[in-house]
Amino acid sequence: MTLFIASLFSAAAAPTVGQSAPDFTLTDLAGKEVRLSSFAGKTVVLEWFNPGCPFVVYAHGEGPLKTQPATATAGGVVWLAVNSGAPGKQGAGLDANKTAVADWGMSYPVLLDENGAVGRLYGATTTPNMFVVDPKGTLVYSGALDNAPLGKATGGLLNYVNAAISDVSAGRAVATPTTKPYGCGVKYGS
Repeated sequence: MTLFIASLFSAAAAPTVGQSAPDFTLTDLAGKEVRLSSFAGKTVVLEWFNPGCPFVVYAHGEGPLKTQPATATAGGVVWLAVNSGAPGKQGAGLDANKTAVADWGMSYPVLLDENGAVGRLYGATTTPNMFVVDPKGTLVYSGALDNAPLGKATGGLLNYVNAAISDVSAGRAVATPTTKPYGCGVKYGS
């Protein structure tokens, strides 16, 4: 895997909100290279993904990720799933990911990061762990999908990713730029 650096993106370890999002190139399930910086000028959502994780299964099966990515991409947002699971770990591998894409009708790329370099670069800790990058290449949100692990919200439902996308679209600072992600630990190799 190669890391590329473009003018709108920089390669800094575990970026914080307000910094440039680290650029990367990963391969999708069809073997096509996808480079983050190629989406400069667009809002990008990065979703850390593991089709074997119960939190991901819920989110894609009956939860918000069943329709949220399609709605966002219809509005011009780029949505990319990244699986940083090492070979032999839960949810890793081409076949497991292809099956999940077919079962859940996912219309956006799943990118394989089997050595975990991109996941570690972003400081991804869980699946799902969500990041939003604005059209200038700045990381504007990092954290949980929402406040409802497995559909159980404390108080009213807050979808942090939708809120961040709305704020970016309106030209506002993201009101809630960081939250604590929940889910299964990313299945990194040693």
